[in-house]
Amino acid sequence: MKKKKTVYVSMIADLLHAGHIKILEAAFEKGEVTVGLLTTSAINELGDTAYLKYDQRKKVLENLSFVNSVIPQESASYKKNLKTHKPDFVVHGDDWATCKTQSKYRNEVIEILKEWNGELFEVPYSSEINDQNIKNQLIKLGVTGVNRLQRLRYLIRDKKIVRILETHNALSALIAENTTIEVNGKKESFDGFWSSSLTDSTSKGKPDIEAVDMTSRINAVNDIFEVTTKPLIFDADTGGKTEHFEFTVRSLERTGVSAVVIEDKTGLKKNSLLGNEVKQTQDTIENFCNKIEKGKAAQISDDFMIIARIESLILEAGMSDAIKRAKAYIAAGADGIMIHSRHKDPDEIIEFMNKFRSFDKKTPVVVVPTSFNAVTIDEFIDLGVNVVISANHMLRAAYPAMLKVAKSILTHGRTLEAEPDCMSIKEILEIIPGTK
Repeated sequence: MKKKKTVYVSMIADLLHAGHIKILEAAFEKGEVTVGLLTTSAINELGDTAYLKYDQRKKVLENLSFVNSVIPQESASYKKNLKTHKPDFVVHGDDWATCKTQSKYRNEVIEILKEWNGELFEVPYSSEINDQNIKNQLIKLGVTGVNRLQRLRYLIRDKKIVRILETHNALSALIAENTTIEVNGKKESFDGFWSSSLTDSTSKGKPDIEAVDMTSRINAVNDIFEVTTKPLIFDADTGGKTEHFEFTVRSLERTGVSAVVIEDKTGLKKNSLLGNEVKQTQDTIENFCNKIEKGKAAQISDDFMIIARIESLILEAGMSDAIKRAKAYIAAGADGIMIHSRHKDPDEIIEFMNKFRSFDKKTPVVVVPTSFNAVTIDEFIDLGVNVVISANHMLRAAYPAMLKVAKSILTHGRTLEAEPDCMSIKEILEIIPGTK
């Protein structure tokens, strides 16, 4: 009896669609199909993330009649699995030949298959049924609050580092959601949003002293959520009174916010970057731990995160105080620690991370490098940082540009000279879903 040919297909299979079925059907016609299902780390190598867990994606594929077996592919490279299984065919869509992030893996597959006279078979690409088109349709439909809420924990668990960008309205959130670039053959994008009390109040023309009420701020979050899909971290300043914070947690969780950050200060809000230049009082460890505990008790799901922001370095209370508080806040139930510094050099942050990671390898650490902004993402990864928030840059970039245009119109008595500093109407309409 003639031995059946073996076929290898590599997939993420997060959003299984007609394009995947077309490839699997072509593979099935050639022999017994083994799917190399990309693990989270392999997906990250491609600059992508999966909405579904590995086991969930695997279960779907195993129940397809075209598929004989599913094995993990733990790297974006096919090399290990191909050399182990030596398939007669590898089947893939032909679009990877022109994709910068994928073409090198295509060339590698061709070279490896030569070792046993294997063959690469490529299925014609169907642009109307690709992953990105489907994801765009999902954006139009929106995502449930539960799905969005869960996303941040998955990202922290699965990625080397999570990149968050400040958004103060729906338009800035659309830019954060859709901006993608390619660096060294890898796609880079932001993973989620930061709702900053500073930029939220400033965009409304109010001082950053918690003058914007929580209802107004949550309404702004809802505006963002109507047109985006990514998770959001909410800046709640001190969290207010413990009794009020419990209601804030419930409101944010119900809205679909993934995490709330509260800082261990008391009294009227003062911006941390002012440090001891203005009067600021740090809360006692006991009181702040109680606030964390009450907040955790108030939440419904296990996915919502309360992140404790330590102000010890800002208020010059010392490194030992910062470490002491970190231990206490984690013991009280905090899901993560935000450490802050107003120094331009990162020495304090580096020292904190070295000390903290010496006794805690798991708790997520968040940094906001507004002052120590020379540190790169790769350097933060090496330090053991999990989340980096660019906390106010979208607003700070927008208003100087608007001021320049306003002055130009007054100076010249017309708008002609201001046009080079403005997006075209067509470009700005293309940002907005549903315009066409």
